[in-house]
Amino acid sequence: MAPVWAQIVGFATLPHVGGLLGWYLGRSQVPTWFEQLKKPWWRPPNKIIPVVWTALYTGMGYASYLIWRDLGGFTNEALIPLGLYGTQLTLNWAFSVIFFGTHKLNLALIEAFCLCGSVVGTMVSWYPINKTATLLMVPYLAWLTLATALTYCIWRDNPDKKKQS
Repeated sequence: MAPVWAQIVGFATLPHVGGLLGWYLGRSQVPTWFEQLKKPWWRPPNKIIPVVWTALYTGMGYASYLIWRDLGGFTNEALIPLGLYGTQLTLNWAFSVIFFGTHKLNLALIEAFCLCGSVVGTMVSWYPINKTATLLMVPYLAWLTLATALTYCIWRDNPDKKKQS
C-alpha cells in the first residue's frame, strides 16, 4: 500500500485532472465568446477563477480521501458516498464542456442545478461518516451556488445566445 502522504496527494490531485481539461478545452472561448455575453455586475473577475478552483478542487479531493480512509478504502460501505462524489465530480467536469464548448446555455443551467443537487447528496451521505469532510465541501457548494446564479443570469440575459439542446 502507498504511504499515507501519497494517498492524500492522489485524492487531492484527482479533481484537478478534469478541471485542467475543462480549462484547456474552454480557454479560447473566454476572450471571444464569453466576453461577448451580457453578464451581471457581481460576477467574479476572470483572474480569480483559477485560484478559487484550485482551492476548491484540493479541498474536495482531501475530503474524499477522508471518506475513503474512514470507510476502509473502496468497500461496499463506500459505494454510495464515493459514488455520489464521483457523480458530482463528473458533472463538475462536464459543465465547462457544455457551457464553453457547446455554448448551450439552457443545458448548462440544467447541468448546474443537477451538479448542486449531487453535491448536496454527497454531503448528506458524508455527514455521518466524517463531519470534517462534509464541512470541506461547504465552500464548494457556496461557489457552485454563485456559479449557478451566474449561469442563470447569463441564460436569461442572452436570449439570442441560447441554443436548444
